[in-house]
Amino acid sequence: MDHTEFLQHLRGLYPDAEFLEHGGTVFVMYDPDGRLLPERTRPFVTVVPDDAHDTASDLARPGVYRVNIGVSPDTYRAHFGPPPRTGTDGLVSTGHDFTMLDTLLPHPVYAPMSWVCVLSPCAATVAALRPLLDEAYARAVQNHAQAGRPRGPAGTLPG
Repeated sequence: MDHTEFLQHLRGLYPDAEFLEHGGTVFVMYDPDGRLLPERTRPFVTVVPDDAHDTASDLARPGVYRVNIGVSPDTYRAHFGPPPRTGTDGLVSTGHDFTMLDTLLPHPVYAPMSWVCVLSPCAATVAALRPLLDEAYARAVQNHAQAGRPRGPAGTLPG
């Protein structure tokens, strides 16, 4: 599945998501009513076609792109154990080969924030990713709902 086909697939799964492209990277966001301030809007999936953000995955190879998915800390731990710390080079050291194609991996930079990734997933891998994609989407929907709620005492959300 190439990068364009993957994005079409995501658009079919999440028709109320917003797909913002900047410098070739596509940021998949959830803000259907446009009420969130830009600094409050976070992607739940990104699709990166090049090495503009990091070179760990060697995305300069022909046809290679990276799908990044923001999952819960519990889901991250279930797949990879505790999130790693970022090294002095800005990358994580997990023992994974971040250039492997079609394999679920910790994100080479954002693993500490519970992001996972896959390089150039095939159709079967995309199907297997559905629970992770759905989780990321559900988290984005929940965050959007909570972003507009008033804060209670000591910054807690009421009820």
